Amino acid sequence: MMLGAILLFANMYMLTAFASGNVAGAIEGSWNDASGQIKTVVNNVVFPAIDLILAVLFFAKVGTAYLDYRKHGQLEWTPAAILFAGLVFSLTAPLYLWQIVGM
Repeated sequence: MMLGAILLFANMYMLTAFASGNVAGAIEGSWNDASGQIKTVVNNVVFPAIDLILAVLFFAKVGTAYLDYRKHGQLEWTPAAILFAGLVFSLTAPLYLWQIVGM
């Protein structure tokens, strides 16, 4: 009885979809419309957020490296250099990223 009810409800909510016309053209058209918006959001929201996070982490790491240098007399510069390289990469990424992606 339960199986019959499940099959009945499944049959009521199933629709057969037939594609007619140029489906690839519709998908390409919607991508072309949305790609400009995606590029704008990534350039104005995503990259500045990543830059802010990396800048805060970089300056915090430089501060802790200075404190460790004063305490132990040894400067650990590798983490700060990695964060600085990531920050430079993230700051310059919008200049060349869209040419690589093809937008």
